[in-house]
Amino acid sequence: MQYHEMEMVSEAVHNVMVANKRANTKPELVVRKMLREMGWPGYRCDWKKCAGHPDIAYPGRKLALFINGCFWHAHEGCKYASKPKSNVRFWEQKFARNKARDKRVKEQLESEGWHVIVIWECELKKDRIEETRQRLHDEIEYAFIDV
Repeated sequence: MQYHEMEMVSEAVHNVMVANKRANTKPELVVRKMLREMGWPGYRCDWKKCAGHPDIAYPGRKLALFINGCFWHAHEGCKYASKPKSNVRFWEQKFARNKARDKRVKEQLESEGWHVIVIWECELKKDRIEETRQRLHDEIEYAFIDV
């Protein structure tokens, strides 16, 4: 057994959590490719100079993008946000902390004048990617004009 965030978890669960990439994930790479294709290069990845370390940031424009995994961020109503059947208490607490942190970071960035865009992993699936591309385009256009 291993301690993870003050909870006991099995060795297998611990290994899965440790192996989970924090940066340069497939969804992040998809969004970065979209941004380049739309003519918006010049972003910073995993930018550590502001709250929450946005996955993608345009610091001069105060635009932060978070690409959230549906499972890890407990995307409400999403089929990819399944809840584990074992160690239920641990996972409920973990997801609650993740959601509270996400909310706190978004509110802090917005209070500092940042425009925050959240893209969910499920929005990058084949059946939704064009809709997501259009939303991303529209939100970035708005954010860039708003500065």
